[in-house]
This record gives sequence, structure tokens and C-alpha cells, in this order.
Amino acid sequence: MPLDQTNAETLRRPSLLIRAARLCADGYSRDRHLNRLLAAEDSPQPGTALERLLALEEDMDSQRRRAQSGYSPIRHVELLSAVIAEIRLDRAAHPDGDPDQEKASGILALRCAT
Repeated sequence: MPLDQTNAETLRRPSLLIRAARLCADGYSRDRHLNRLLAAEDSPQPGTALERLLALEEDMDSQRRRAQSGYSPIRHVELLSAVIAEIRLDRAAHPDGDPDQEKASGILALRCAT
């Protein structure tokens, strides 16, 4: 069953962040990157991983918008690239998709994830 990608596909972020994340997503290795990003010892299931990545990315974006001193553009790109890569991995595992899931046409932010 495909991941519920509604939250990920409706993200609106600056185009520079998205472009950088798309490039980084090409080099994403779930085994190498996911545990470090989530500060976990074992990789969670894909749906759980995406939820946690989205929560971390949302917090990072909030820091960016408030211009907080702890904001890290590098970490933000890493999180966005992991979100994109996790969606790509899920779509590769479920090429037919979920027939009950509504199409996300017109989504600009993460269109490259497909």
C-alpha cells in the first residue's frame, strides 16, 4: 500500500531549496542517511519514516521563516531530499499507486519526486 503523501505533496518551499533537495535526493541512501536524519538506531517503516521526516522538516521550515539562529539550510535540504527520496522509493515499490488515492495534479513543490 502506498504512503499517504498528501502532506508531502502540498509543501510550498522556496524554489532554491526544492532544486537543491531534488539534486541531493538522487544520491539518497536509506541505509546511510535515514537513521542519521531521524537520530534512530533502526530504520523505521516507510510510512513512519515519512511522517517523522515531514515533522522535522516542518520544524526546520518554521525556523527558516522566523530567521532563527539555529536554522541550518544544509539540514533543511537534507530533510527535504529525504522526503523526496522516500516518496520516490514508495512509488517505485507501488508503481500502480493506490486507486482510492486522489491524484495530486498541479503540485509544483515536489513534482520531481515522481
